[in-house]
Amino acid sequence: MNLSLSITKNIHDWLFNMMPETLASLVEMTLIALIYLTIFAVIGLFLVLLERKVAAWFQLRIGPNRVGYHGILQTMADALKLVSKELTGTVNADKFLYNLAPYFVIITALMALAVLPFSLEFQAFDINIGIFFLIAISSIGVIGILLAGWSSNNKFALIGAMRSGVQTISYELSVGLSLLTMILITGTLQLSEIVEVQRNGWLIVQGHIPAVFAFMIYMISGTAETNRAPFDLVEAESELGAGFHTEYSGMKFAYFFLAEFVNMFIIASIATTIFFGAWLSPFGITESLPWLGVFWFLGKTLILMFLMMWFRWTFPRLRIDQLLTLEWKYLLPLNLMNIVLMALIVWLNLTIQF
Repeated sequence: MNLSLSITKNIHDWLFNMMPETLASLVEMTLIALIYLTIFAVIGLFLVLLERKVAAWFQLRIGPNRVGYHGILQTMADALKLVSKELTGTVNADKFLYNLAPYFVIITALMALAVLPFSLEFQAFDINIGIFFLIAISSIGVIGILLAGWSSNNKFALIGAMRSGVQTISYELSVGLSLLTMILITGTLQLSEIVEVQRNGWLIVQGHIPAVFAFMIYMISGTAETNRAPFDLVEAESELGAGFHTEYSGMKFAYFFLAEFVNMFIIASIATTIFFGAWLSPFGITESLPWLGVFWFLGKTLILMFLMMWFRWTFPRLRIDQLLTLEWKYLLPLNLMNIVLMALIVWLNLTIQF
């Protein structure tokens, strides 16, 4: 038995020996929730710093360099500033929905994190409909954005929220269809089984040209679904101020801000899992060192997040008509043809085997 399994088994046995079964289960779930909250905060703070450094690199600037070694503690200082800021809002806002909206965005991001396979053992919730669960959860997050825009009683926030609704609903189709293209190969929705299928080769290689097209469409659509440039019409500063969260301040603003970066991590993590073997090492050494899988998973995900940041600091913002034209006239038809092509490839392989 490897070290990580033995540690978790010892904690499990100790809790169930010390207290009643129901209480021990509650304590276990609380500990897991705290671990994932910590991961959420660390990912958010790190990616904010990375975004600023990458932007500086692309624009030949220095970036954060004052707080800590080479500015490494800058986002910590920013977080402390946001915690200490006063929570303000408009007089005519719908107070209940206004206060509820940030938690929709945070909770959906946390629920999506729970099913991601960081390694063979490091997965909180290995559900047999993992991909379907992720697609369903990602569609709930937009409700928080719509609530935030409408309840703020601000026309710019409302316009930003409506744009987000249109954008998310449109690009979710391409995200779902590109993932469905890969599910045709695996025959399962469970993330752990999808990873097991890739022990003999990543799906982006096994799936031939349709898999490459599916990956490209997924990355474009995923970037649009996270409302990042060049698809950031939801928060178009030159038109809408801060968009749907214009009227938010302090930690409520920080929730929206961190959720954007965590959602970027989730989009990149799903791509890592589906197309690039998740925690599997291309050199086959993850079995002897299971926790090394976490580093492989994070390394692949980091490369894909850098690609999304590259998009942001390279391409100009699209107009709303260009945004919708890209999805409905180009990506969606290409996706449908790609699924048919992948189905033919899978069918021909099965036919040859029989």
